[in-house]
Amino acid sequence: MEVEEAVESHSHGGADRRQRKKDRRVFWACVFILANNCFQFIAYFGVSTNLVNYLKDRLHEGSKAAANGVTNWMGTCAITPLVAAFLADAFLGRYWTVALFLAISVVAYVVLAVSAAAAAQGSAGFYAGLYLLALGSALQPVLSSFGADQFDFDDDDDDHDDERGRRQSSFFNWFYLSINVGSLVGGTVLVWVQSSVGWGLGYAIPVLFSVLAVAAFLAGTATYRRHQPPAGSPFTRVAQVVVAAVRKCGVEVPEDASALHECEDADGMSAIQGSRRLAHTDQFRFLDKAAVETADDKSRRRPASAWRLCTVTQVEELKRMLRLLPVWASGIVFAAAYTQMTTTFVLQGDTLDPHVGGGFRVPAAALSVFDTLSVMLWVPLYDRLVVPLARRATGHRRGFTQLARMGAGLLVLAAAMLAAGALEVARRRVVARHGVYYDTHTGAGGDARYLPLSIFWQVPQYVVVGASEVFTLIGQIEFFYDQAPDAVRSLCSGLSITSFALGNYVSSALVAVVARATARAGRDDGWIPDDINRAHLDYFFWLLAMLCVGNFGVYLLIARWYTYKKTVD
Repeated sequence: MEVEEAVESHSHGGADRRQRKKDRRVFWACVFILANNCFQFIAYFGVSTNLVNYLKDRLHEGSKAAANGVTNWMGTCAITPLVAAFLADAFLGRYWTVALFLAISVVAYVVLAVSAAAAAQGSAGFYAGLYLLALGSALQPVLSSFGADQFDFDDDDDDHDDERGRRQSSFFNWFYLSINVGSLVGGTVLVWVQSSVGWGLGYAIPVLFSVLAVAAFLAGTATYRRHQPPAGSPFTRVAQVVVAAVRKCGVEVPEDASALHECEDADGMSAIQGSRRLAHTDQFRFLDKAAVETADDKSRRRPASAWRLCTVTQVEELKRMLRLLPVWASGIVFAAAYTQMTTTFVLQGDTLDPHVGGGFRVPAAALSVFDTLSVMLWVPLYDRLVVPLARRATGHRRGFTQLARMGAGLLVLAAAMLAAGALEVARRRVVARHGVYYDTHTGAGGDARYLPLSIFWQVPQYVVVGASEVFTLIGQIEFFYDQAPDAVRSLCSGLSITSFALGNYVSSALVAVVARATARAGRDDGWIPDDINRAHLDYFFWLLAMLCVGNFGVYLLIARWYTYKKTVD
């Protein structure tokens, strides 16, 4: 008996040591990944935040041309992650994709720095570096997926699986926090260097941080767990399912799902390399026809082609991607409202009193720092306080389901629009009572008009927007990674980012339509005229709040219809 107890104790001791060793490996892997991400975004925001002024001051572009140059570039930055994600999932794997695109970003920053320091200010070299950076900075979905990969999912123990889920969820919170730390440093310190010292040094510093990002990532190589191999083109697998289903459109799908075609490798994984088998679901039953094995398929000497007979996992991979699309679409309205921070919030702030203390002026665009600070406050608060309290109340390992977390953020953003609208009502009352004042200390630019109302009344709406990010945007990163099939996690994570590109386009279209429609109605100069003091931005913010609430209502239907992923272990 004593011998058995000693053996059991020794076995538990060895398991504990292995677990502690694994925990240390995961910890240091995450530290290197988060440091890399932070350095990347310091460099990125050091270029993007003040880009419009560089195009105007150094390349001598007009205001409209400079603004279009920035928006076109940022739109490209929202699309290129799909390129990196496709390469990672299909051919290179996540580690080598990150390494490749980090190298591209270093070259891009060097080109930008050389162009900024050169005496001849030609635009061709600068734009070449800029769009090379749009490609090199396309790493967020791949890097976030690679970071989440560090947490094992091959344990049979439910307790270990629950712990993995909690740690993985926490990782996404800190991953997003590292982006905001980069935004804070790059968007303030580096912008100050560019404005006060010079563009040459201001664009040389991002080169240093891009090199530090590469060094941080490579330094963690020995700690990384690279278990997800490239599985070939997902578009080919999708096409195979559609073609096979159409070819068998007249075939009946059996009631017993176990009769559908499936195969596995020696480790019990699916035929898709590195991907766990997915459990059959009843939605999109037409696609199940692709996995029906007919008598003709069975009579063939060789296994049927994937263009004729697909596995259940391959069919469910397509179903899973189709289920993600409505959730993705709900992010478009969120992004359209969120982008008001860089447009109508700034227009509103430009009319308010920017002075602090002895005459120091706060630019309206600089108030976005309160959004960043709000995220930096809310991430640890959510991770260490909200989640444990919610876990006790709901019994869910993450505190909330992923869909519930994202839905909460949709409503919080509506509250931010209401706060902006309430301030606009107060601002219009001040206009009616006191008119505008003139600031005689604006220098060569001429006198500037502002209201006797402090710009810091805008802080609450920025803080609430930051809270909505912690719920919805971080929730999206986690959701699209967790719910995507194993072989297309990077691609699905990249897809979630494209909703922001469409959201910006929707915002621009909404402003144009509202401005034209309300001006025709003869209500003063419309809701959004050139003179903001004659505008009705409050009505526009109410409209955005209604759109956010309506989007939340549709989202509830999507969440009710949605089926969470189940794997066959």
